[in-house]
Formats: sequence, structure tokens, C-alpha cells
Amino acid sequence: MEQGETIIRRGFGLKQEILPLLEASYHSSLIEKIKLSNYELEAGDLTICLAQEFGFCYGVDRAVDLAYETRKRFPERKIYLTSEIIHNPRVNAKLKELGIEFLKGSQNDSPSNENVHSLDSITKEDVVLIPAFGTPTRELEILKSKGALLVDTTCGSVVAVWRRVEKYAQDGFTSIIHGKFDHEETQATSSRATQYPNGKFLVVKDKDQAKKVCSFILGKMRPEDLLKEFAKTASSGFYPERDLVRVGCANQTTMLSSESLEIAEMVQGAMRDRYGAEELPQHFRHFDTICSATQDRQDAILKLARSGVDLMVVVGGYNSSNTGHLCEISSEFCSAFHVRDADEIISKYEIQHKPAHTSEIVVSRNWLPQGKTRIGVTAGASTPNRVIEEVILKIVSCSGFKLEGN
Repeated sequence: MEQGETIIRRGFGLKQEILPLLEASYHSSLIEKIKLSNYELEAGDLTICLAQEFGFCYGVDRAVDLAYETRKRFPERKIYLTSEIIHNPRVNAKLKELGIEFLKGSQNDSPSNENVHSLDSITKEDVVLIPAFGTPTRELEILKSKGALLVDTTCGSVVAVWRRVEKYAQDGFTSIIHGKFDHEETQATSSRATQYPNGKFLVVKDKDQAKKVCSFILGKMRPEDLLKEFAKTASSGFYPERDLVRVGCANQTTMLSSESLEIAEMVQGAMRDRYGAEELPQHFRHFDTICSATQDRQDAILKLARSGVDLMVVVGGYNSSNTGHLCEISSEFCSAFHVRDADEIISKYEIQHKPAHTSEIVVSRNWLPQGKTRIGVTAGASTPNRVIEEVILKIVSCSGFKLEGN
């Protein structure tokens, strides 16, 4: 670290020192064994089929590594996180055990809401971790003004979207962002548009909302009706007649990739119909900003679901967007259960889970079929292998079978 440097993005060169702790917390020899066995595990009449892409992605790995390196580098200093570093309760709980405290955030998927501090708590003697989702520009400027050392773990795929949104704003294009408005990443992304004098954004959550935007573009919806629909998810001072003349599409990187592409095509089609093919480049822009890890995990679960499984168990935090989408894809082919961890599998008769397309946590009965059963298992990009192992072992235990060698 150079003298006077206040933002660290490349770590402290302590990977080997923290490796034993990371392996003790997150590694799974069982998962490695399943991968070497063509991604299948036999236990009596039960076959566990693991998706070929699952769990921690590069961006999450990097964020967790940087957090552990930071604690190792500064054992005596106060270290804060602006919000959950990733959407996984196990990982966030482990960071709390290391003495890392939270500045803000819902903490809905964390063990408790204790020790949540405000930005006013920060001093120049402290260290602040920026999570993989990034942080809004206004918050970043406040943190810089405090003089604290910032360790930025923002995923490179997220930064790529920011650059696209910033370019749109610089060129006078409004960003139409496919995402969940309250998600940390979307909050950070939309702030990149409004840092420019005329930068505007509109966040659409799904194709139904995108259809309304297209209806306005085509003159089939009144501006006041559009503003009512997007009252909470448009930038301040949004004026549809002015701000939807030139638009560029972007997305929260963990959204359903196929839907992001469909939304872009819908908006492009509306702009073409409104202004003509020759004028389209003056009114519409789109660059593929879908995260490759998100795409890989969605492709893998689609392949697994189509191969024929009796049910799917999807592991990850309940507030994890990419995990929720894996459950949605699975539910189109078979019963799908999104569980946070092994504790949600209560018994062979009951399972607590979050159904696809809902935010409600429910308990379902008679979820585990009898006889020969193929169960697909996958996990969101924030889920450690150790948690996946625990879920698999709990499923096997509930089935009444034993693993060979156990």
C-alpha cells in the first residue's frame, strides 16, 4: 500500500496467510468428491445431482478474500462494512465473529441486527469495506471525506455496468435498468447515472413494467400514468416526454438473464417503431452487461432440470437475487425448494423454504418422495461449499440412507 492511498482494490498479498481460515469455514471435501464423480452422489435409492456450475463465483471469492485479508492486515483497527458483503447469512456471521461491524443495511438475512452503526461513526483511523454490490456515489463521497481507509470489493461485472450507465449519462441517454430498486447493486448502479448534470434513470423490475415503458414510447400511455407507475423507481425530476427519447438498457447483474435480454429487445422494438430503423442508433443503445457467472449458473440449472430430476433444492440467502432466479427456473420443471441452509430441512416430512416468485417463507409437508429419487441441488453465487455440503448431508439423513464410508 502506497503512502497516502485511501482506496484499496487489489488486496494486501495475504492470501496464503488467510487460506487455512477460509478452508476451515467454507471448503467442502464432499463437494469436491461429488464433482469428481460426474456431479452425482448415490445413497441407497437417493441420487443427488449437483449442477455443474454453482456456489461462489469469482467476484464473491474476491470479496470474501479481501475481507479476511483486511482483518489480517489490521488486527487492531475498527473495520466496518457498509452493508452485507454478499447475500449469505453464514458469511456475514463469520465476518461478525472476526469483529467486523456493519454500518447500515437491512440485515434481514443475518443472525441479528446488533452493532449496526451509522456513517457518522467513521473516523480516519478506521477501515471500511465496500461490499461486492458496490455503494452509491453519495455514500462513497461521505466515506472519502471521513479519511478512513476504504477497501473496495466491488465485483468487476458490477463495475462494467456502472461504466456503461455513466457513458449513457454523458451522452444524454436515460438508463433503463432491469433490476430490483431496493437491491444494493441497483442503488449503486442508478447513482452512477445521476452523478452527471442531466443523468436520468428508470428501474424496471420485470417485463410487465417494461411493456408500460414501451406503451409510453409508442404514444399509448399518458406521461402522468407512467410517472405514477414509476413514482418510486425513477430519478428525481424524471420527465417522460424528455427523458424517454434517448435510452440505454442496463441490468442488475444477478437478474434473470433471459428476461434482461427480452426487455432490451422490447424497448429496442418500441424505439424502432417510433423513430424508424435509420434513426434507431440516435435513440437506443444496449450492450450486454449480464454477468457471466450468473449466466453460467442459470444455464447449468436449466440443463440439470431438463435432464430429469424429481425435485430441486436451491441453496442460498433468502435475500439473494441470483439464488431466487435459480429457484424460478427450476420451478418450471419440477418442485423447487429455496432453502437458506440445512436448518430449513426440518425432517423428511417438513421443509421451510421460499417458493419461487414470492417473498414469503413457508413450511411444506411431504416434500421428500419415497422410493428411487433424483434430487437436483444448486446454490447461488454467494453460497459457500460448506453450506451446500450440510444441506446434502441433511437430505441424505432425512431419506434414511447413509453415504458410503460414513
